[in-house]
Amino acid sequence: MIPEDFMENTTNETIGIGPDRVLDVRDIPCSIKHGLIIRTWLEMPVGEHFILVNGHDPVPLFYQFSAEWPGAFSWEHQLRLPEEVRVKVTKLTPATPTAAPSQCCGHEH
Repeated sequence: MIPEDFMENTTNETIGIGPDRVLDVRDIPCSIKHGLIIRTWLEMPVGEHFILVNGHDPVPLFYQFSAEWPGAFSWEHQLRLPEEVRVKVTKLTPATPTAAPSQCCGHEH
């Protein structure tokens, strides 16, 4: 589970989303990474996007989005390098939280 104090004290600005719409999660602990990404996406208005920057391809996160919000998002790879992956994640329709988000990506860090 995501620590409540982290989530309460974290805003889009403190996690690095700025005018460039980039969300760099490479330095975010795995135990909270998925929840943070999902919360960011859920709170976005329909039609908005962010560029997710991660140290590996977030395939488990894509599957989680696909299972919980089919048709509500688009997922476009912009860069795939061994040490950096960039994915444009766009909110296509309104979405609400479902179950508790996955705590870890399953990737070794």
